[in-house]
Amino acid sequence: MSAAILHLGPGAFFRAHLAAYTDDLGDRDWGIVTGGLRSGAVAAEFDAQGGRYTLLTRDSAGTAARVIGSVRGGVAPVDLLARMCDSAIRIVSLTITEKAYGLNAATGGLDAAHPDIAADLAAPAQPRSAVGLIAQALALRRAAGVAPFTPLSCDNLPGNGHVLRRLVCEFAARHDPELAEWIADQVPFPCTMVDRITPASTAQTLADARAATGRDDPLAVETEPFRQWVIEDRFANGRPDWDRVGALFAADVAPHEKMKLRMLNGTHSLLAYRGFLAGHEYVRDAIADPAIRAAAVAHMALAATTLDPVPGVDPAGYAAELLARFDNRAILHRTAQIASDGTAKLPQRVFDPAQELLARGADAESYAGILAAWMAYVQGAGRWPVSDPRAAEIGAALDGVPREAGAMAAALLALPGLVPAALSGHAAWRGQLEQQLAALLQR
Repeated sequence: MSAAILHLGPGAFFRAHLAAYTDDLGDRDWGIVTGGLRSGAVAAEFDAQGGRYTLLTRDSAGTAARVIGSVRGGVAPVDLLARMCDSAIRIVSLTITEKAYGLNAATGGLDAAHPDIAADLAAPAQPRSAVGLIAQALALRRAAGVAPFTPLSCDNLPGNGHVLRRLVCEFAARHDPELAEWIADQVPFPCTMVDRITPASTAQTLADARAATGRDDPLAVETEPFRQWVIEDRFANGRPDWDRVGALFAADVAPHEKMKLRMLNGTHSLLAYRGFLAGHEYVRDAIADPAIRAAAVAHMALAATTLDPVPGVDPAGYAAELLARFDNRAILHRTAQIASDGTAKLPQRVFDPAQELLARGADAESYAGILAAWMAYVQGAGRWPVSDPRAAEIGAALDGVPREAGAMAAALLALPGLVPAALSGHAAWRGQLEQQLAALLQR
């Protein structure tokens, strides 16, 4: 199998999702090479194992193990640009998490102050960000007369393809407006919606992989049986027939994406913050807590009222399916893992739907509750680890602020570019936020 896909972000989700779909397809023309933007450690492990690794699928019936063979090897960070310029690479896919795009949340455009973006703008020929790498690789391919690859974002960003296109074009325009115009005209950036609950691997993951295969496998991952992938069918240089193994190619991904972001990801944030604060290490335990379960069920029902119709999907049935997935006792999905990077996740999961509800005069208290739980979570930095790209700003904002709901809410709502004015300035909604934060702090 030759490598026609270069994947940025070789983490657990990539191994449980895109690589598994591609392995199911078994098309020898669409192998994958993968690497991280910072570290070459995982790439080296892929090389050491010939690209193969163990995927464990867990549910109440037990654990099934399979060896994935769609990955052909790893690419060190220093070699990513050269490999992206190789004419054999026809798709560059990404699972780098929301915070790695260099996105200015306030404008929706490029954040020139993001450390990696700033470094790449200063030295575009030696890029280290995904946006800088894509722009430079496309520039070099254009200059060499090589057809462009298709950048394929698989991260949980609304309109992820549109977002990536804007960022790459804005980056390119800083140095070469003609390149930016060529990218906008010649390079498709398909939107996608991806879904598969994939917890971080543990010692038990590795032990079970060894028991199933007879060998040590540091790349082993575990996941749930459910998976979903909806892809906008726009590619520059061919694509795998992923639809033959369960993916859906669609003209418009947005309705599927909105449903998943608001019903699954939004509820995941509720479970993560409230569950963590209640002492639940895993989602399965948070959803078993009667008070948290009731809040999750109510939130999904409210989120469903903000959705566009999704062909062939009943929101109530989708909610029931999500509850069954959260209830999966075999999946150890840590609340702390989902709680990370809140400032990058909350805008699409909480702020957007809350604004829509308030604009039409509807109640959005459930969303105030999620933000309150996030505030209670981040104020605990020092007592528990808080992972967030704006952790230093959060800490500075809360420094010296009394542990009182009104003062804490005011400090965190004032973080630049985070909470929209339509929410922070809505008196009734802000009152609900402070009331729920006070209750959480009291407990």
